[in-house]
Amino acid sequence: MTMTQTTPCIAFEGSRQIAAGPLSYVAAMVKQAAERGGEPVLVYDAQTAHPVEIDLRGTVAQVLERIPAGEGPLEETPARRGPGRPRLGVVAREVTLLPRQWEWLGGQPGGASVALRRLVDEARKASGGRDEKRARQEAAYRFMTALAGNETHYEEATRALFAGDAGRFEAATADWPQDVRIQAERFAAKAFG
Repeated sequence: MTMTQTTPCIAFEGSRQIAAGPLSYVAAMVKQAAERGGEPVLVYDAQTAHPVEIDLRGTVAQVLERIPAGEGPLEETPARRGPGRPRLGVVAREVTLLPRQWEWLGGQPGGASVALRRLVDEARKASGGRDEKRARQEAAYRFMTALAGNETHYEEATRALFAGDAGRFEAATADWPQDVRIQAERFAAKAFG
């Protein structure tokens, strides 16, 4: 995923949250924290808990200039030449299948591409809730591992997260630093919900 100035992010200086909001705001706060020194500052995507890299060279204005403003409307993107349907968002990638699978796909109405898109859409509908829950658990786990991996009862909190036991999770995280605990509970609540 491409990070833009409006991507929601969170920043921690050690175990203290120093900023939350759009990446442009968080980046400015991180730049200020870096200039005053202190503990390392870590930035995360507020939805996925993936780490976010910010180039802190130069002034705050220069830092913000390097962050993309966002994607414009589809019409403004330059037209790509070649196979596929770029205006529809179709992306060509390699798929490896056995000969019998290619044979079956080739015999489907509309060909292999239409059949694969239909199969993927059906699978997404059938497992939508499970996939969403797993993605939220992984985001919580990613955050917990980065900021609370050395905290007491970390393993128990992880087991509770993947077991879907909110009460046990809350008890295991009770002694964690306040900001880390609160953010871990926010990520976990989405997984429990």
